[in-house]
Amino acid sequence: MAKVEQKRPIVEEIMKSAADAKSAVLIDYRGLTVAQDTELRKKLREGGVVYKVYKNTMLKFAFEGTEFEALSQDLEGPTAIAFGMEDATAPGRIINDLLKTIPALEFKAGVIEGAYYDKDGMYLVAKIPSREVLLSKLLGSLQSPITNLARVLKQISEKEDVA
Repeated sequence: MAKVEQKRPIVEEIMKSAADAKSAVLIDYRGLTVAQDTELRKKLREGGVVYKVYKNTMLKFAFEGTEFEALSQDLEGPTAIAFGMEDATAPGRIINDLLKTIPALEFKAGVIEGAYYDKDGMYLVAKIPSREVLLSKLLGSLQSPITNLARVLKQISEKEDVA
C-alpha cells in the first residue's frame, strides 16, 4: 500500500504535464554523456519544453484515457519524455537539431496535437518549421506580388512624367 501512495504524486505530476501539453515525444536517451544530457535539457527548457525521465509504468498509468494513451505501446527500455507546452512541434524540432551533435539520441514516438506518430513519423514531423517561421514565409509570399505591382506602377508613373 505504501508503494502505491509513493507513486501517486509522480503519476499526478505526469498527468498535469500531459493535460497542459500540446505534444509529447518519447526519446531513447541511452548512450548520452552527462554533458550531452545537460545540453539537451538546456535547449529543451529554452524552447518551453518540459523534459523528464519517468518509469514506463508511471507513464502508462498517467496516459490512460488521454490523447497520449497511444504512446503506451512504445514504452520499452529507457524512456524520457518531452512535453511541448507552448509550441507543439518544439520538442521534435529541438531534438532533431541536437541529433547532429548528439547522435545517440533517438525518437521512439510522439503525439502532436492529438495525432500519433511512430519513430519514422517523428523524424519527418521534426523537420517541419515552427508556426512562426511558416507564417512569416506565408506573409513574405503574399507581400511579394503586391511589392512587385507597386514597383511596376511606380515605373509606369515615372515614364509618364518623363514623356
